[in-house]
Amino acid sequence: MSTPVSDTGSGTSGVFRRLIPPTPLSRRLAVQSMLFSTGDGAFVTGSAVFLTQVVGMSAGKVGIAITIAGIAEFLFAYPAGRVVDRFGPKRVWVISTVFRVACFCVLPFVGSFWEYVALAITFAVFESAGHSSHHAYVLDVLPPKERVETQAYMYSALNVGFTLGAIIGGIALAFDNLTVIRWTPLFTAALLLANAFWISRLPAAPHDLRVASGEQRVKPVGPGPMRNWGWILVSFFLGTLWTNQVLLHVVIPLWLVEATDAPHVLLAWLFGTNTVLCIFLPAYTSKGVRTLDDALRYTWISSGFFVISCVITMATHSTVGLITVLLVWLGHVTVTGAELAVSGASWSFQAELMDPKRRGEYQGVNDVFGALGSRWAPALYTFLALSWGAEGWLVIGGIIVVATICIGPSVRIAQGFAQRNFPEEQEEVEPVATA
Repeated sequence: MSTPVSDTGSGTSGVFRRLIPPTPLSRRLAVQSMLFSTGDGAFVTGSAVFLTQVVGMSAGKVGIAITIAGIAEFLFAYPAGRVVDRFGPKRVWVISTVFRVACFCVLPFVGSFWEYVALAITFAVFESAGHSSHHAYVLDVLPPKERVETQAYMYSALNVGFTLGAIIGGIALAFDNLTVIRWTPLFTAALLLANAFWISRLPAAPHDLRVASGEQRVKPVGPGPMRNWGWILVSFFLGTLWTNQVLLHVVIPLWLVEATDAPHVLLAWLFGTNTVLCIFLPAYTSKGVRTLDDALRYTWISSGFFVISCVITMATHSTVGLITVLLVWLGHVTVTGAELAVSGASWSFQAELMDPKRRGEYQGVNDVFGALGSRWAPALYTFLALSWGAEGWLVIGGIIVVATICIGPSVRIAQGFAQRNFPEEQEEVEPVATA
């Protein structure tokens, strides 16, 4: 178990000290998260302007292109996971990052809808591989007792990076110059290239060592994740619990604009509050997750926050002035609580319920069925909230309660499958540093 960071000192210094990961490896992984999200955030901030004014697509075509890319990423998720297990998570992580760098380097030269679609599909292939390899590597390289804690620090670092990236992207937009916007992807490419180098210097994980020795070339014995109905159901219902992000980024903002008298500038404060909370709190909120029972308890905490957010936001339809502002803000804070709680639960489920020799494949299945459990939410939640009003908000909350009820037996099924079929994990294996 990692040595906890000292809490000596008082006030602000003690709070900021708790943001520093406690081990050298966790600090290196947190830096990697920040490098990635700073580059990604810089482009995403101005992506709407880039795609409409630089590439020249209409808003409708942007939506179609993004949908096509999302479908491609969904279809490639499972095959990408198998590739990760075949060649090793670190190697695939580095290679996929380098190819994403190449995509960003090409982006300034894209000038039509179909060119962008082709590039977006290519990017989706390597995005799928990068996502599976990243998760497989992190779980594989860390000792079991450090996995949840380290991922909490990485989550904080990710949000710091997105904030820095948004500031950089905002500065680029402030020039109000399409030439500056056109070449912004090269800044993202440079940071992702640094990210690829940083990943290459991380230690080899046990799975990487098995690949290097030739052991992993032998087909794993026993049933894979597509026969693990417990894991499939856990992935699906976790996807539903993660629709707190739909509430956060889509439904509450639309509700604020369409159904309340709150000033639109409040949206900036809402997203700012969420970002700050997701920087400072994950290291604290994840500490209660040690076992699968803890993780299940956290799903109920998340569900409780989600339902409270629905009830509070629903009430703002009939309030006015400052009361509306305060209630909308409180609704956003409580749905952030749902996000933080389900984060800790998700990390625990992934650490405990994935086959140590098939983590890439398991992550691919998680991506596929997590998407099936969540991709319907933007359309359904928006319809329920804005068309049905109070009843719609209650239905949204009910969906989350049902998912939380169902995830309990799903975890038990997956736990039984793991006990029967998974090899015993060798915790004593030490990561080997890259020369």
